[in-house]
Amino acid sequence: MEGGPSARIREGDCAVLKRDEVFKAVSVLRRRKIIFEKQWFYLDNAIGHIYGTTFEVTSGGNLQPKQEVEETSTETKEAGTDNRNIVDDGKSQKLTHDDIKALKDKGIKGQEIVQQLIENSTTFRDKTEFAQDKYIKKKKKKYEAVITIVKPSTRILSTMYYAREPGKINHLRYDTLAQMLTLGNIHAGNKMIVMETCAGLVLGAVMERMGGYGSIIQMYPGGGPVRAATSCFGFPKPFFDNLHEFPLSKVQSLLSGTFSTETLPAEPEENALVEEESNGLSEEKQSSLQEAEEDPAPEAPMDINPTEEQDTMDISAEDVEFKENKEKENKENVREKQMKQWERRKKLKEAAALLREKNADGLIVASKFHPTPLLLSLLEFVAPSRPFVVYCQYKEPLLECYTKLRERGGVINLKLSETWLRNYQVRRAAGGCQNQGILGSKTFPENRGEVGLAETMSELRHLLCPGVGAVLKSFNASLSPVPMERLYLLAFH
Repeated sequence: MEGGPSARIREGDCAVLKRDEVFKAVSVLRRRKIIFEKQWFYLDNAIGHIYGTTFEVTSGGNLQPKQEVEETSTETKEAGTDNRNIVDDGKSQKLTHDDIKALKDKGIKGQEIVQQLIENSTTFRDKTEFAQDKYIKKKKKKYEAVITIVKPSTRILSTMYYAREPGKINHLRYDTLAQMLTLGNIHAGNKMIVMETCAGLVLGAVMERMGGYGSIIQMYPGGGPVRAATSCFGFPKPFFDNLHEFPLSKVQSLLSGTFSTETLPAEPEENALVEEESNGLSEEKQSSLQEAEEDPAPEAPMDINPTEEQDTMDISAEDVEFKENKEKENKENVREKQMKQWERRKKLKEAAALLREKNADGLIVASKFHPTPLLLSLLEFVAPSRPFVVYCQYKEPLLECYTKLRERGGVINLKLSETWLRNYQVRRAAGGCQNQGILGSKTFPENRGEVGLAETMSELRHLLCPGVGAVLKSFNASLSPVPMERLYLLAFH
């Protein structure tokens, strides 16, 4: 998979649009209208540019690379000591709504509009430096139609899903997913078992970490696997060559030795289908001829119109041709369905053969189902001294799983833990050096918390444990445990 700073945007790629902290995954196609953050545009002009390029939306929905302009205005550097004397009476801005609309109609860029708003604000210089930065950020978001096109990654897609549709990924945060990949010892050449109901996000993260080397068996409930988030990664086709899938409904039969697929032909019987098709057509033609011979022709009336007779013959010929074409299409559809069924059975047999070896290098579970039955059954396919990690949104199912594993035995270094994340704002102190980092700066947590953090810190738990809930990591008892961070439930079985 192409990556790095030199990767360029190509038609057909999967890309992620970024504006501030808002993300959206799209396919790069010509003349396709994209709506993002109340802006509509086309991605035609973005093709050929490097990922990470920032674009401005111009008239007609066209994208134009943004020219970086240094803000060296002395007015923006003047700041007050506090905001106690500033009164928000709506009269501090000299520019009216009509003036701003006129500037837009003239084609003035958003950056220039923001600068004019700053110059025409009577209270801007009296604001503190932090308040000025907040004011500029707010106006830029409103008037600057700027987007950045970035390459999809685990961090970006997990952040996007957690912000837009957290329920689809079981409220799995990107920091928890990163620790799951680390504790699961995911690397190239592994043979991994993944059971997840996170729209394919965990599967995509494992595939990205393995880089197309090794094999992955995805266990799925229902009629088929869900890989909506996996498709957003934009993996090349070779990445899917070693991706296998196996239904959870057939795990018990595979463990008991009664699993068997339907009888599969050694090779797709294309020739037989073609022969059947030709035989069917010939039989239909023969039957139609026999019917024509058996049915006696009615006596023709004395006054036959040659034009009417010719029209009748043309209509009957068109009907026969239409029926033949329709029969041909039906035969082709049947053949395509049979080919797909044959391919699916073949992949199912391959996945079953890999599971029968019982030498998987690891197991990751991030599911909405209860972890205990899932873990106890899937652990049978994991080789000794291999880790397993399970995520769940709630702690109670993991506590049950933890207790069950303790009673059952066969696992060591079993740990149940939680992760907690808080975002901090960092503001460089006045007169401080830019390379100072946090030293000499003011840091404080963001006032706005995440949904679900609610009353107490312990309310938000991302635990590692096989099943639906927290996170659990396990190894086989034949080897000593590797020192791990005390963040999750770890074990050897």
